[in-house]
Amino acid sequence: METRLLPRTTKPMEGNPKDKWTSLIHHLNEDYLKECFQRLKREASTGVDGVTVREYETNLKDNIRELVARMKAWKYYPQSVRRVYIPKADGSERPLGIPSVEDKVVQMGIKQSLEQVFEGEFLDVSYGFRPNRSCHDALEALDKCIMTKPVTPD
Repeated sequence: METRLLPRTTKPMEGNPKDKWTSLIHHLNEDYLKECFQRLKREASTGVDGVTVREYETNLKDNIRELVARMKAWKYYPQSVRRVYIPKADGSERPLGIPSVEDKVVQMGIKQSLEQVFEGEFLDVSYGFRPNRSCHDALEALDKCIMTKPVTPD
């Protein structure tokens, strides 16, 4: 499922260095946020409000409508994040923050919006936190470069 914003949003700001992006929230309309909701993992953990993805979905249309209304009125505020600790192999624990379903929807919308705006600006050799790229891809590219090109000290 490909999510699309308004055409002017997907074009990088070319030619006018004074142009600034101050907000993307006005692009997060009901249809767009419903698409974002569909991308959430159905069995994900609940946030501080205890609402599951399936519970939020039972009244999805009204939930999203109300969320958009609050966002347009600048009255949307993210809820506190539930903190859990995941055990690590060395016996220590890694903290993990779990947002509410509603906050996950908004985060997904903003993430996808930012990707559409800026993905075309990144160099092909950039791998960090980009769609369809991982640290393993970066290591593979580095290995290929080192193994196929001469490496000599200067």
